[in-house]
Amino acid sequence: MNAPITITTAPCCWGVDDVRNPHLPAWEHVLDEAAAAGFAGLELGPYGYLPLDVARVSEALARRGLSVVAGTIFDNLADPENRAALLRQTAEICALITALPRPATHPGQRFAAPYLTVMDWGHEARDYAAGHADRALRLDRDAWRGMLANIRAIAAVARDEFGVRVVIHPHAGGHIEFADEIERIAGDVAAEEAGLCLDTGHLTYAGMDPIATIRTYWERTDYLHFKDIDGVKFQEMMGRKIRFFEACAQGVMCPIGHGIVDYAGIRALLTQLGYAGYITIEQERDPRNNGSILEDLAASREFLARTGF
Repeated sequence: MNAPITITTAPCCWGVDDVRNPHLPAWEHVLDEAAAAGFAGLELGPYGYLPLDVARVSEALARRGLSVVAGTIFDNLADPENRAALLRQTAEICALITALPRPATHPGQRFAAPYLTVMDWGHEARDYAAGHADRALRLDRDAWRGMLANIRAIAAVARDEFGVRVVIHPHAGGHIEFADEIERIAGDVAAEEAGLCLDTGHLTYAGMDPIATIRTYWERTDYLHFKDIDGVKFQEMMGRKIRFFEACAQGVMCPIGHGIVDYAGIRALLTQLGYAGYITIEQERDPRNNGSILEDLAASREFLARTGF
């Protein structure tokens, strides 16, 4: 018997990844379309996209029957000088998401939502090496320790001041992407400090098998992201010098079920392991490529429903 799972979405499906992008849709439009697509929950998106006004956001969510399942820190985790900015984001995001109406907690769910999903970003050399484990420069011992200190500081504030579970998200183009880095972060950050948010698309992009990786880190996996990769586009992108989000703008991410990720196998694994809670579906794109968003979300939802989600 399958444990209860709720499928949610995220603003990146509308191309919202960088708040400095002048082509982003209005946040109210994203909420409108998330509700129209049949979702009851979504992620907050990058810091600064939705306003930090509790009353305004609460009213907007309530009017559309939505809740926020996770906030996001998507920033340079490796630089010790970025600590103050990271902790400011942590406090402001957690203050907002914990003041909003809480998503339901499902029987068997390991930690209650909302989560704080933490991703490393902002390194040009790593961005161009996304998906290429053999050419991506790793952090040296001291730099790795600096990143660990930042992550631990974020997790402590989220947990101790707001009761929010931090989940570390391995992300293409960041310093936590490849198999050796996931193994290292899982070994260096204790389970009581933070969990993992494993993303089927990013794992595949980084050359890993999502099924094997989820199984390996099952005891640390508190939250999941689902996305799919167009196999032909992926091979093309791997042959070019291209940033990760430029590859997304070229269509490397596709509706779930249209790509190379084995979702029947993932469904079987999650049934066996008893995963319960939230899974957020994503499909990064250029925000100007917005004509098929609702069609793509419908295709992803329908495929997942046919696959037992």
